Amino acid sequence: MITYDVAIIGAGAAGMMCAIEAGKRGRTVMLIEHSDKPGEKIRISGGGRCNFTNLHCGPNNFISANPHFAKSALKRYSQRDFIAWIDRHRIAWHEKTLGQLFCDGPATQIIDALRGEMREAGVGVRLGVSVSSHKREGEGFELRLSDGTVFRCRSLVIATGGKSIPKMGATGFAYDVAKAYGLEVTETRPALVPLTFGPDILERFKPIAGIAVDAIVRAGKTSFEEALLFTHRGLSGPAILQISSYWREGEEIAISFQPGFGIFDELKSQRAENGRQAIGTAMAVFLPKRLAQLLAADCGLTGNLADQSDKKLKALEAWLRDWRIKPTGSEGYRTAEVTLGGIDTAGLDSRSMEARQAPGLYFIGEAVDVTGWLGGFNFQWAWSSGWSAGQHV
Repeated sequence: MITYDVAIIGAGAAGMMCAIEAGKRGRTVMLIEHSDKPGEKIRISGGGRCNFTNLHCGPNNFISANPHFAKSALKRYSQRDFIAWIDRHRIAWHEKTLGQLFCDGPATQIIDALRGEMREAGVGVRLGVSVSSHKREGEGFELRLSDGTVFRCRSLVIATGGKSIPKMGATGFAYDVAKAYGLEVTETRPALVPLTFGPDILERFKPIAGIAVDAIVRAGKTSFEEALLFTHRGLSGPAILQISSYWREGEEIAISFQPGFGIFDELKSQRAENGRQAIGTAMAVFLPKRLAQLLAADCGLTGNLADQSDKKLKALEAWLRDWRIKPTGSEGYRTAEVTLGGIDTAGLDSRSMEARQAPGLYFIGEAVDVTGWLGGFNFQWAWSSGWSAGQHV
């Protein structure tokens, strides 16, 4: 029976990085992927340009039951290291906003570069096959594939991601493997996902579907300042995707429209110049017209701008800075960019990603309870955790 030093299940960002590093150390590596192509999440991300990392990446940009767990991997293989890797492959890139780095050209350049390095490192790749069974065999593992192939490995790396985007084949496979070897799995839920509302609110949102506006969105003590988008299903846009990782069912979110803009001063100035105009008309100076009209109808003020005292205008500004609304849910794993939660980091070594109670078994990437913010952080975790495991398998 063939025995490899390392078998890696999942040919995403983390799995391919791990395979390259293990192969460069002279290990015999077999990479297994149930899809016909590797790196599909890389290919579709960022509108096909792949937001491959973030200039400002650090442990504070991640959610985990153990906020310290990611520090080791992120320090040992940082965003600067991956940017240097991108540059070595002459892949042109640009910063879009807030430190988010994207390819100038198609994301397939990254996949091609990863595949090229795997070939150079002697990594074997099996595409279009899945793992039917796995078991401990001596000091290693025995795997049976869907095509009937059986082989053994000394180290087994699980890089199959989480449950997000099931149409691409995402499953809870990694969690099942973890439980089979005695590891705990924290609660999982969709993250970086649009929020949805019931029929009554959606009926109100119809006139403003498609409108985007700058906002600060808050859930509990956490807030993000980015664009917000009204949709026919609810709310989306970067600010909403970010806050979705912190929001829980039954809770409100608070929205502050047009942060940094002096709403009271603008309304007071317009009152002096043209007090006969409607409140919604005045608000349309700093908000999209249809949104201004909806909010004006909700704010509780009647009459024209001239009828409003300074006190009422200040109250209107305060209301627009703390507009409350309660989502009923999210669009779920179908559109979620990542999965929040996962394999409990208490059972993993933060330097190697090896399972403490199952020597030779490693978990990397999205499957682990380390979830990044929107903006390239989750890809950096994939590169960092994959690289770290690759130094030890």
